[in-house]
Amino acid sequence: MNLENTLINALGIEITTLEKGKVVATMPVDHRTRQPFGLLHGGASVALAETVASIGAFELVDKETESVAGLEINANHVRGKREGIVTAIATVLHQGRTTMVWDIKIVDEDDKLICVSRCTMAVIKKSK
Repeated sequence: MNLENTLINALGIEITTLEKGKVVATMPVDHRTRQPFGLLHGGASVALAETVASIGAFELVDKETESVAGLEINANHVRGKREGIVTAIATVLHQGRTTMVWDIKIVDEDDKLICVSRCTMAVIKKSK
């Protein structure tokens, strides 16, 4: 998977664990991911959450005949963060024929919850 020239690369997201039904990734809290008031931008957290859900969902489909796309995402930002690293842990809650639902928790270095998100992924049949 080529991440060069993507949002993933631009935000400094790094995939650290990739297993069937689970993805873990880190993202720095720095000039790329903070909002003007110095806190981690909620949009950056959502981008991180959808990234891990998308990569995880893609690992569970038949890559020859199927692809995935984000269908819906929600996020609750429960704690601010000004610097350091956040880690997203995504686990699949539902794996169906046409949709998947992923649970994503974003935590800081002390395992404190920063954001909790749920992402629904569409499973799309590729055109022949």
